[in-house]
Amino acid sequence: MNELNTIQQVVVLVMPVLFAITVHEAAHGWVASKLGDSTAKQLGRVTLNPIKHIDLLGTVILPLGMYLLTGFMFGWAKPVPVDWRNLRNPRRDMALVAIAGPASNLIMAVLWAIGMQVGVHLLETLPWVAYPLIYMGTAGIMINTILMVLNLLPILPLDGGRIVASLLPPKLAVPYARLEPWGLFIIVSLLATGLLGNIISPVLSMFQYIIVSLVGLN
Repeated sequence: MNELNTIQQVVVLVMPVLFAITVHEAAHGWVASKLGDSTAKQLGRVTLNPIKHIDLLGTVILPLGMYLLTGFMFGWAKPVPVDWRNLRNPRRDMALVAIAGPASNLIMAVLWAIGMQVGVHLLETLPWVAYPLIYMGTAGIMINTILMVLNLLPILPLDGGRIVASLLPPKLAVPYARLEPWGLFIIVSLLATGLLGNIISPVLSMFQYIIVSLVGLN
């Protein structure tokens, strides 16, 4: 998207960013409601209305600013509340609730790739439809794979950390959970030192290659 100016890049990014974060958070709440906890549903968080999930700094300002300045995107939304005491099988179900978010991003990345493929086929007949689909599809694949891989890192409070905490024996899960207050500091430190990019870039490249290959874009 380097051929686009700043305003065009922002316009292209807005919809994929909002969908990526909104569906991610709604997926957590939806799975939790299916497994016995209706907290998120009662608070109106099992919805595709982005206003219910947006954190102005973490969802809009920081991701777009970082992308335009560095080419990398990092951010967050309002976390969906889950009361593990209401879940039918708390340890197992917390892992399922956690993995629902990254799984939704994987599905969305594939859907954006399909949209991109449609755009490629429409280039000659409907270019005014094709180009938005191609650019937003590119952004959608990038954003959703970043959100998926980043959230699967085994660092609390990320989804990967929740999954690890659910799988660990109780004697290990308790001290592991005590690391959560340091999680954001760890993530920011990895980001600032460039280690985060080095860690997730190979995995990102692998998933992006698989996704575009599935829809015949490579």
